[in-house]
Amino acid sequence: MSVSLAQSLRLAAVLGECSERLDIFGHTLTVRISRRGGSAPAQEVARLKELKKDCQFISQHISRLYSELQQKQDFTSLQQLVMEEERMTKAKNLQREERKMVEQRKENLKRQEEEIQQRSGKLKDLNMLAEELKLQLKEKSSIIAHKKEMVVRMSEVELEQTQKKNIQAEKLLEERSGLLQKQLQWEARVHEETRMSLQNRNEGLQKQLLQWQERTEQTLKEMKQQVNNVQCNSTFNFDRLMEKKRMFREMEQVVIEDREKQKKLELQQAEVRAAIKLQAWWRGCMVRHGFSTFRKSENKKGKKKKKPEGKKNKKK
Repeated sequence: MSVSLAQSLRLAAVLGECSERLDIFGHTLTVRISRRGGSAPAQEVARLKELKKDCQFISQHISRLYSELQQKQDFTSLQQLVMEEERMTKAKNLQREERKMVEQRKENLKRQEEEIQQRSGKLKDLNMLAEELKLQLKEKSSIIAHKKEMVVRMSEVELEQTQKKNIQAEKLLEERSGLLQKQLQWEARVHEETRMSLQNRNEGLQKQLLQWQERTEQTLKEMKQQVNNVQCNSTFNFDRLMEKKRMFREMEQVVIEDREKQKKLELQQAEVRAAIKLQAWWRGCMVRHGFSTFRKSENKKGKKKKKPEGKKNKKK
């Protein structure tokens, strides 16, 4: 990419200044490395050396770019450098990714190996269990075969015993069937006799039933006649009872009226007695307090009576 002369001169001046500063910075780094060579830790020394290499690398490219700007007025080397850096970074990233993939594969392989070891251990355990189970199966098969033989023998013995029992049971059943047939014949004869006797008894009972029906009809007629008579008597008695009730109500009314008159008379007499008592009490009060004319008249009469007594005394 080409630029003008003025721009190239400006860029060259800037790059020259940058290269000088980088040289100074590289010199200071060499001084630090020489001073801290034995006392400083290895990591710090390595870091300083790495910085010095970077400074040298940058100063070389700056000097190349500076000469290119002075001669050609172009900075294609910078573009190439950038492209190379991009390639280097891509390569580094690819290497890092490949390293990560390799590490992951290693870890996966380790895990798979561990799983394989675990599975192999489990397979060994399973083989041991299979052998033990085979031994147990052999023992159980021998035990089962022995048990089968014992069961077969026991079943044969039981079969013989059951056959004997069945023969005895058949004999007993034949004897019982004969007895049952005889009993059935006897019961059939008894049933026939009882049927005849019950039939005769039923005929007699039917005759008695007819007689009882006739008697009941006669008694019902008599009872109906008695009921009619009782109903007539009850109606007559009911009429008499109603008449007596009417008379009783009239007499009760008369008694009630007499009682009311008696109460009125007693009330009047009580009022008269109360009035007399009240008058007597009032007169007594008037006489005691001297408010009555009756006492004055009595006093006058007393005085008049006393005079003749005196005259009589004088005459005597």
